[in-house]
Amino acid sequence: MPPLALLVLGGAGWLLRKRRPLTARALMLAATALLALASLPLSSALLLGALQRHPALEERELTHDCGAIVVLAGDAQLHAPEYGGAACGPLTLERLRYGARLARASGLPLLVSGGPPRAGVRSHAELMREALERDFDLPVRWLEDSSADTRENLAKSAALLRENDVRRVYLVTHAWHMPRAVRWARAAELDVVPAPTGFRAPFEWRTSSFLPTSKALRETTWALHELLGLVWQALTD
Repeated sequence: MPPLALLVLGGAGWLLRKRRPLTARALMLAATALLALASLPLSSALLLGALQRHPALEERELTHDCGAIVVLAGDAQLHAPEYGGAACGPLTLERLRYGARLARASGLPLLVSGGPPRAGVRSHAELMREALERDFDLPVRWLEDSSADTRENLAKSAALLRENDVRRVYLVTHAWHMPRAVRWARAAELDVVPAPTGFRAPFEWRTSSFLPTSKALRETTWALHELLGLVWQALTD
């Protein structure tokens, strides 16, 4: 993922600068141009916009016959001394906030899903339950705390829900992550109603859209990760 892949490309050009100067210049120029392109708000807005295929849920019409709300983990803040150790990261908190909103609006129980972010750290699911119970004052009915990726999130959550006779759920994750999550849910034979959150704003014709920023580079990386994930998903289905 950028920027590492582009740094490797530029580094390869630098190493070839004496043996193959034309190739070296081409590689370094390509790395610089691609890094600049990936850092444009224009690029991140167009890429994430292409992934945000599922519209926002109409909360006034929560009549989908669902039996639970499933919230997928996103990231973790491993060094959070103010919380006594690890805590949910900002992406996960965006999802939890919307999951809590839906839970209050519908009265449905919550399932949180995510294994440990790394060895020796509490699972995403445990961190999510702590945030929901302490900060949002909402109970968590089910904990899926052993999955390593989106595919396992949905497969293991589906198995846990089937044990409790729940077949249809609201699925909460980021709008740009939802297409891949829905496909893995269907592969796990879990009927889901997409409840996307964290929409990124569409492209606007503004001067700032053409000025590189670190935020745009981060969001471009999210988009490329999802696009590669969809390609891999299609190849392995």
